[in-house]
Amino acid sequence: MPADPLHSAGKPQRSTTSLPPSGSGASAIEVRRSSRRRRTVSAYREGDRTVVLIPARMSEAEEQRWVSVMLDKLAAQESKRVLGDTELSERAQRLSAQYFDGRALPASVRWVTNQNTRWGSCTPSEGSIRLSHRLQGMPEYVVDYVLLHELAHLLVPGHGPRFWRLLEAYPRTERAKGYLEGVVAADRLPHLPGVRED
Repeated sequence: MPADPLHSAGKPQRSTTSLPPSGSGASAIEVRRSSRRRRTVSAYREGDRTVVLIPARMSEAEEQRWVSVMLDKLAAQESKRVLGDTELSERAQRLSAQYFDGRALPASVRWVTNQNTRWGSCTPSEGSIRLSHRLQGMPEYVVDYVLLHELAHLLVPGHGPRFWRLLEAYPRTERAKGYLEGVVAADRLPHLPGVRED
């Protein structure tokens, strides 16, 4: 069943909203069924919500399978998108407004290539935030978490309880931390002999 990149599918027959399965990048999933949609399935992000459009005739099992497929497809598309410094700065401002009431105001936010042992850094006295280029290509929720982590340092310098309370507002904190821990662990695994890396 090919995925339809267009969002229009006629009037939805039934719409359901649920929490996402683990691994997705959204906080809620809305499934819209349409009797006009015959074979195609499509999905798009709408803020923190993912909308999946499916044919009305699909069974519940098919719906669950296609929701999972489309979430994976969206995550793959998003991971390929690389933000420039300007977009990164705009994203930081939006995240500050959404999670910190706009109190964290960075003077600069940019990618750097000289951070190989940390994901990001912040100099509160200058208001500067730097993210490692190694984050480029990772899911957006992971980049958002690192940005929020560094934005929080503009409000609280250390990693004490007050700092972590600030990050509790972001619903994907634990998942993003787990993702980054997995990347670090994978880097430490020995490479298999006989496998050539190009």
